Amino acid sequence: MTAVRICDVGQSEGKEVLLQGWVQQKRSSGKIKFLVVRDGSALIQGVLVAGECSEESFQLFERLGQESSIRVKGIVRKDARSALGYELTVKSIEALQIAEGYPITPKEHGVEFLMENRHLWIRSQRQWAALRVRSEIMFVIQDFFRNDGFIRFDPPILTPTSCEGTSTLFSTNYFDEKAFLTQSGQLYGETGAFAFGKVYTFGPTFRAEKSKTRKHLTEFWMVEPEVAFAELPDVMTLGDRLISAIVTHVLKNCTAELKILERDVVKLARYQGPFPKIHYDEAIKILQKRGFDVPWGEDFGAPHEQALGEEFDGPVWIHHFPAQIKAFYFKQDGKYALGADLIAPEGYGEIIGGGQREDSAEELTKRVLEHGLNVADYQWYIDLRKFGSVPHAGFGLGVERTVAWMTGVEHVRETIPFPRMLNHLRP
Repeated sequence: MTAVRICDVGQSEGKEVLLQGWVQQKRSSGKIKFLVVRDGSALIQGVLVAGECSEESFQLFERLGQESSIRVKGIVRKDARSALGYELTVKSIEALQIAEGYPITPKEHGVEFLMENRHLWIRSQRQWAALRVRSEIMFVIQDFFRNDGFIRFDPPILTPTSCEGTSTLFSTNYFDEKAFLTQSGQLYGETGAFAFGKVYTFGPTFRAEKSKTRKHLTEFWMVEPEVAFAELPDVMTLGDRLISAIVTHVLKNCTAELKILERDVVKLARYQGPFPKIHYDEAIKILQKRGFDVPWGEDFGAPHEQALGEEFDGPVWIHHFPAQIKAFYFKQDGKYALGADLIAPEGYGEIIGGGQREDSAEELTKRVLEHGLNVADYQWYIDLRKFGSVPHAGFGLGVERTVAWMTGVEHVRETIPFPRMLNHLRP
């Protein structure tokens, strides 16, 4: 008999099926025993009734610890009380491996303990749900760009230079010279935009930030579109459309996961673009009105971003930041950089950061020097402006922060299978 996935049992109502999975939990009530089985796709409750289930399986039930791996045969029955809508009348059970002393029991555990056991913690319902939403978000991101005519363009992980400043670089020996783990695929993405017109990079990035906030990881994933013949307003519009596509897809395809995570889907459904777009100077006025003493020229921190999200009760773009607080590659308009950040509401902070890139070789060379960088290291990047330069723009979207926002989880450590943070390298 071919095994059926639990999520598909509705197609076999009234029929006998074979399921393969792990014991999530069990309980007994006299001559009736209940066994909750998971297989990675969903959960189902199996009911063992004396006389209907084999005696051997009835006895085996007592030995099955949490996370024991089993094969179960039974009849699929409709059950309106079940989240799945079905339960299984068990006929027989075969144990593949009987687990004993599973450490993550149905009780409260400290974060450190759970992080040390991350290889097992991901089996828990909330972690399972958050990571399934992550998978769907990564799917819809690629689907969105493919349908919009973008080419996926993969940048290197090992790079000879920095993109976001030298203070947060992870370095490693590369034969006879030094290399760094990429902070962003942007610079390489720009080369792709000049070759293909519209590209996006998608992969892991690394920042050696000694931060312990709920929004920071040292290894995280970013998707970074770069578009030739585009300016600042164009990338904000692109960001509006991408976020709207993600929200729509998650609401449609992650109903069960959002329910497990207790996400407010009514609130989530309101996050559809276009989103408000305000100048940095206007943002300063709003923050000062709300009691923050923020001098002009400073970047915004978590409390400021949260206040701005509350002010608009949804995502909001902040554009035209002071040039002094932005990277060397931004095109400038006087004292402002043609950059923009999309701030997510509910305290999740910056989800997208990007803007228009400097398209003059002379101006870019000047900025490289002003930032104390070696022109020779960036000569290939400057060359883009010497051979067919055009206005171009792009942004980076942090996957883990986006997943945290969509799911409503408190900390980004729950939005990636194995989070890398300041004090966590294992497992």
